[in-house]
Amino acid sequence: MKSSNELRTALRSIDHRSYPAYKSLAGSYQFSDFYLFIDHVQGDPFASPSSLHVEIPHKIAGFPADYYKEDCSRIALQDFLIRRFASQFEDYNFKAKGSGKSGLLSITRCGQEVLERSACEITDTKVIARFHVGFPAFGRTINAGELEKILFDFLPRCVENSFFYRRLDEKKVEAAVYLSEDQEAIRKILQEEKLVAFVANGSILPRKSGVSDLPMKDSIPFTSPAEMQRTYVLPHKGEITGMAIPRGITLIVGGGYHGKSTLLEALQTGVYNHIAGDGREYVITDETAVKLRAEDGRSIRNVDISLFINDLPNKKDTLSFSTPDASGSTSQAAGVVENMEASSRLFLIDEDTSATNFMVRDDFMQQVISREKEPITPFLERARDLYEQEGISTILVAGSSGAFFYIADKILQMDCYRPIDITERVKGLCKEHTAPRIQAPGFHTPDYNRTLPLYNRNKNRSGRDYRGGNRQSGDNRHEHMKVKTFGRDSFSLDKETIDLRYVEQLADSEQTSALAHLLRYGLEQVIDGRRTVRQIVKILSDTLEKHGWDPFCGSYIPCGLAKPRIQEIYACLNRFRG
Repeated sequence: MKSSNELRTALRSIDHRSYPAYKSLAGSYQFSDFYLFIDHVQGDPFASPSSLHVEIPHKIAGFPADYYKEDCSRIALQDFLIRRFASQFEDYNFKAKGSGKSGLLSITRCGQEVLERSACEITDTKVIARFHVGFPAFGRTINAGELEKILFDFLPRCVENSFFYRRLDEKKVEAAVYLSEDQEAIRKILQEEKLVAFVANGSILPRKSGVSDLPMKDSIPFTSPAEMQRTYVLPHKGEITGMAIPRGITLIVGGGYHGKSTLLEALQTGVYNHIAGDGREYVITDETAVKLRAEDGRSIRNVDISLFINDLPNKKDTLSFSTPDASGSTSQAAGVVENMEASSRLFLIDEDTSATNFMVRDDFMQQVISREKEPITPFLERARDLYEQEGISTILVAGSSGAFFYIADKILQMDCYRPIDITERVKGLCKEHTAPRIQAPGFHTPDYNRTLPLYNRNKNRSGRDYRGGNRQSGDNRHEHMKVKTFGRDSFSLDKETIDLRYVEQLADSEQTSALAHLLRYGLEQVIDGRRTVRQIVKILSDTLEKHGWDPFCGSYIPCGLAKPRIQEIYACLNRFRG
C-alpha cells in the first residue's frame, strides 16, 4: 500500500496529460485516518464516474460494538452512515470544475426502506464505504489540481463528518439502531403470537403521490379495530399498540377510495424495515410475504400448476407447464406455486390486479358453463387448503364477489382509511345465503424438483462456446455476460431482458442490479442442468450470506447493489427466458 504523499506526487506528475493516464492511479493509499482505494478509473470525463472506496478501522471510527453485533442493528447503522455520507457529498458535489462528470461526488440515494447495500459495509474490523467520483478534466485533458482538491480536501472532511462517531449526533445514531431493534422485536412477536402482520396505531399509510414514497401530509392516522388491537412491549420504545393480523385468511373490503389497496401496499412493503418519519416504521409483515398478481405475457418453465389448471383442451401438461407467453390465469397459478416453492408463508392479493377467472367463479357461471368444461379451479377453492395443509396465509383485497366471505377468518372493512372488524356481522349474513363451493378435492403439494437447463450462450449468440475454457477455470468469469440495469423494472443479461415490472416488492433499483449479478453468477457457476431451482437459490443466497458481494462482482465490488430477498431471487430465475 502506498502513502497519500505518493498519490499526491503521482497525481501531479500526470497533470495536463491525456485522460487515460488517470488509470495509473488505481491502487490503495494510506491516509492519516483511513485507507483510500481507487478501484476503477473511468475511460473519459463523460463516461460513468470512477469507483472508489475507503476503509476506516473501528479503533478510529469508534462506534459502539453493540451497534453492529446483530444483523438488524448493523444494517440500520450502515443505512444511517450512507445517508450521512450522501448529505456530506451534497456540500461538495461539482465544487471541483471541469468537463463532463468532472467533480461529481455520489453514493447510493436511499429510499424509505432500510436495505443492506454495497455502499457501506461494517465488518468485525472496519467500516467500508463505496462511492463514485468524476475525475476532473479540461476537455479530455487531466485536471490534477481539481482531483487533488477532491481527494485531499473534500473527501477527508466528508469521511470524518460521516464515519467518525465522535463527530456525529450520538442520539441520532442511537435512534436509528434502536428503531431497527424494535422492528426486529415485532418480527419475533409475529412468530411467537402466530401473526402475519402488525400495523401500529398512528401509522401513516397513504403516500404523497404515485411517484413519491414519502408519507402524505394531513392523512388519517391508522387506528386498529378494538377486536384486533394488541399491545406489546418493545425493548426501546416500550409499549406499542396496533392491529395484529392472525394467520389464516383475512379479507379486506370496502368502497372505492376508502383505503383497501393502501393498506395492502403498506403490508407488502412491511417485509422491509423503514426509516423514522416514514409513517410505516411499525408496519411489520411476515418477511416471506409475497404480493401475487396476474402477469400476462411472462414466461413459465416446468411449473406444476395442476392444483389450479387441469385438462386443457390442447392436452398441454399442467404437471410440468411451460409457455413463453402466459395468460392472466396461468401466470397467477404459476406465481402461487413458484412462491410455495420459495417457502412463502403469506400471500397478498388484490382482486383488481388478479385474473378474475383465476380467483372465483360464481354459481350462475357454473350453471351456464359446467365444471367439467372449465379447466380452472379458482383460488377461492384452494385458499383454505393452502392454509390448513401448507401453512400459507392469505390477505385478500376484494370488491366484486361475496363468495370470499365464506373462506375468511377475519373480515376488515375500510371506511375512510379506518378499518372496522365486520367478521361476526358478515358471518351471520352468510348463514342466510347459500354457500358457494369453497373447497375443491385433490389438493396436493406440487413437485419442487424442477431443474434449469445449462445456459449455452453459444446456442443463442454467434462466437465461441462459453461453457468451457474460462467458465471452468473461473478466470475473468464476469466478463462473459454484460449486464445493464433499466431502473427497478428490468435488466438485460447477455442481451436477454429480464422483466421484473410486476415483482412489486422490489423496493429499489439497486436490488435489481444485485439480481443481475446473482443471475450472471448462477448461469456461469451454479446452473448445470441437474440442480433444482431450490438448490440453485440456496447456493446463491448462502454464497451472498457467507461471502458478501465479492463472488458476484469480479475485480471490485461496486457501489450500487442492495440485497434482495430470497423470494425475489426466485422471481428473477423464474422470469429468465434464456
